[in-house]
Formats: sequence, structure tokens, C-alpha cells
Amino acid sequence: MTDHKRPRPDDYFSDWKEREALAEDLIPLVGRLARERNIKCFCYDRSMVNKSVLDLMKTHRYVRQVEGNELSERETHPIVKAISGMNIGPAHIDVGRLAVNFYDKGLGEGKTLEEYLRSELDYLIDSTHKPLEKPVDVVLYGFGRIGRLMARILIDKADGGEVLRLRAVVVRKGKAPNDLVKRASLLRRDSVHGAFAGTIRVDEERQSFVANGNEVRVIYADSPDSIDYTEYGIDNALVVDNTGVWRDEEGLSQHLKSKGVAKVVLTAPGKGNLKNIVAGINSSDIADDDRIISAASCTTNAIVPPLKAIDDEYGIVHGHVETVHAFTNDQNLIDNYHKADRRGRSAPLNMVITETGAAKAVSKVLPQLDGKLTGNAIRVPTPNVSMAILNLTLKESTDRDRLNEHMRHMALHSGMRRQIDYSNSPEVVSTDFVGSRTACVLDAQATIVNGNQAVVYLWYDNEFGYSCQVYRILERMAGVDYLVYPPKS
Repeated sequence: MTDHKRPRPDDYFSDWKEREALAEDLIPLVGRLARERNIKCFCYDRSMVNKSVLDLMKTHRYVRQVEGNELSERETHPIVKAISGMNIGPAHIDVGRLAVNFYDKGLGEGKTLEEYLRSELDYLIDSTHKPLEKPVDVVLYGFGRIGRLMARILIDKADGGEVLRLRAVVVRKGKAPNDLVKRASLLRRDSVHGAFAGTIRVDEERQSFVANGNEVRVIYADSPDSIDYTEYGIDNALVVDNTGVWRDEEGLSQHLKSKGVAKVVLTAPGKGNLKNIVAGINSSDIADDDRIISAASCTTNAIVPPLKAIDDEYGIVHGHVETVHAFTNDQNLIDNYHKADRRGRSAPLNMVITETGAAKAVSKVLPQLDGKLTGNAIRVPTPNVSMAILNLTLKESTDRDRLNEHMRHMALHSGMRRQIDYSNSPEVVSTDFVGSRTACVLDAQATIVNGNQAVVYLWYDNEFGYSCQVYRILERMAGVDYLVYPPKS
């Protein structure tokens, strides 16, 4: 990054209004690219699609944390407009990085913006590459916390409908006569994640709800092997089992007995020989012929990326993982019987010590750490966002600034950008991370290092952030392959 700094405006208010107008103009440009041509614009890995004016302006401001300088809508707007006029095929394009490279880093020196863009995006121009040959149907088996968030993500990313399409959810018939209306209402309103971004209508005659134009059939069933999905026009579907009832290959294989199912993804730690996949870490272990895999747990997804980043750089001798976890639906609102120790006590009133298998599960993703980690958990009276504390003994000594800078680089410039985020604010608390799309966020202000002893604090949205990780696995399972800028290393 050069020392170039944008001059302070003479009038902050008029400067804001000018940039606000450009952000307003970006919305239809970005929207048409996504909807009509399957070109999705990003700004330093943050999607610009279906965002409000203020969301776009905040995303531009975020670049200050990454590159140490502001990014202006005056710089991204002409780039998006130019891309709109190019014959580019389906792709993911990081407009923010293009802007910073051209305006700040001088990578387009001697070229006009148009010439620079054509040279950088040459491999995308006139491309006929499709991310998928035809859309893949997705079925959500179970419609609880993770199921409904998966629905929101799938609908949000549907765009032109050429990739993953949510076609159905499977639930047990409720006792209320207006079961369908109640389930749609739970998707529409969420006490933690807010209102659904769009419109939802219920079609009781077709036993479906329509969310932002996506018709989702609601199928009532008591077992995974009793459904003929082809009767609903669904075939070769990816089934996402959100129930956690079946966690081994034998149990999950029941889904494959239903007509129209191709593959199954479990949103819980898998047992036995099931592959446990953490997106962005061991996704390459997914083979074309894998029909059942596990997306591991939210905590495993949160700790594996930073553990890999630290182990690769410094080496880990051993360590302990302590999870401070939001309470979950399996706990009691008030004291009542529970088969597990302590979990019968009121979740909103108590901190509850319980076990976690996340530390042991790490070895299924990072075999080099097998036997090196212990773990425990404390359930606390918050509904969402958890924290993992890694207390590590390293092979190589370091200091707080070096470790933080390494993690900052991994969060902003490495292949784990979508798994690790970075916060350097001394004021953040758990609610600030509701809606985080990464597997975890490193809290740099809390890092402690003394020679080869390091304590690292990681925030994670154990609902939405985890669901985003599951979505990334679905893309891999379906064979989704976008051309991207910057190109994959």
C-alpha cells in the first residue's frame, strides 16, 4: 500500500451526499449483473448484492481496516459501470480490490481504467464457463434454527436461479391446524437475526411458501426414507439434514433410499468414518463419489481455521480450548429433568459447565493435532454468538504484535479469508458479531502472548456463521465452480 491518502473533504456533508448518490446508483448496476448475468460483485470479500445504500457505504469504509486507507464510491462506481459494459461470463469479481490496485497501488500505471480492467479481467471476457451445467435442487430436512438460516442464505444467493435452488423443507406435521403459516412466520421473523430480507407468501393449496419468488414445498414426513421427491419435481437433490438425529453413515443413508436424493450433508459432527469437513480447510477431501459428509460443529468450524493458521506458522505443541457458548434449544428454560449433567438447569439464568467434543474433533480435520488438544465448554445466558479461547503452547516463541499481524494477514489476504475475520476494536462485544459470515473473528485486543505461550480469543456466530460454512460445503458438493477475481492461487 502506498502512502497515498485521500484528501479531507472541504465539506463532509456534501461529500457524503455525493458518495451516497453513487452508492444508490450502484444498487441497480450490481443487481442486474447478479440477476441477469450471474456476475456477483464483492468489496474485499463482502458481497455488494442486495445491499442497502448504507450497507454499501459501510462496506467501503471497512477497507480502511484492511488496507489502512479509505475506499470511495467514486472509485468503485466507474469499475462496476465498466464491467456492466463488458462481455463477461458468470464470475465473482472483487471490485474493491480492483479499485485499490488501480488507484492506490499503481498496478495500472500508464493505462486508462478501461485498459486496466480489460487486462486484469481478460480471462473472464467472452467466457462461456458456467459455475454449474444445470441448477442443483436443495432440500432442508428439519427447519429449526440452522434450517431456517440455511433457507435465508439459499434464497439470498438464488439470484438468477442457475446454481443452488431451495426446493423443499421436510418437517413433522405439527399439531396446530395452521402449521404451514406458523413455519413461514418463523422464517419471516427471527428474534436474533431480525426480519427476513424480502417477502414471504403462503400457498396452502400447494402446501408451499414463496420467498422472494422461490417456491419452497413443505413436505410432512416421519422418516428420511419415506419420501418420493420426484413427485414434487425434485431430482438429484442435495439433502441438508439439520435434525442431528442421525449422525453416522447407516442412519443418514436412509435419505438415499428416498427417490430423488443424490447426496446428504449433516449439520452436526459425524460419527464413525464419516468425513468431517470444515469449509476452506479440508474441502478438497470431498470426492465426487462422496454421498454423505458432515459439516462438523459450529465450534469445530470456529477453531480449526485459526488453529491451522497458527500451527502452520509457529507449530502447536499442545493446548486447551475453552468454549463460552450461547445456550441452545436442548437446554431447559426453567429447571427441569434433562438426561445430561447440569443441562437441566435454567439456561437463561445460569452459566452451565458441559462437555464439548470440538477439541477432539479437530483431529478429524487436522490430523497433525491429534492428541494435542483438550476442551471444555460453558453455556452462558445469551441466545447467539459464542467465544472460543485457545490456550496454546507453541514450538516457536513470538510476541503479541507478530501473532496478531500474522492472523490479520490470514484474515484479509489468505485463502482462509472467508473463515477468519479480524477485529482490532477495544469496544466490541458478542452482539456485534450477530450475522458474521465467517467461521470466527479474532479479537486482536484480547490476544496474550508470553514467549511460546499464547492465548487467542475468537468470536463466532454459532448460528449464521456456521450456516454460511455449511453453504460453502453445499457448493463444493454440488460442484459449483465460479471463475473469480482475484484468481485462485
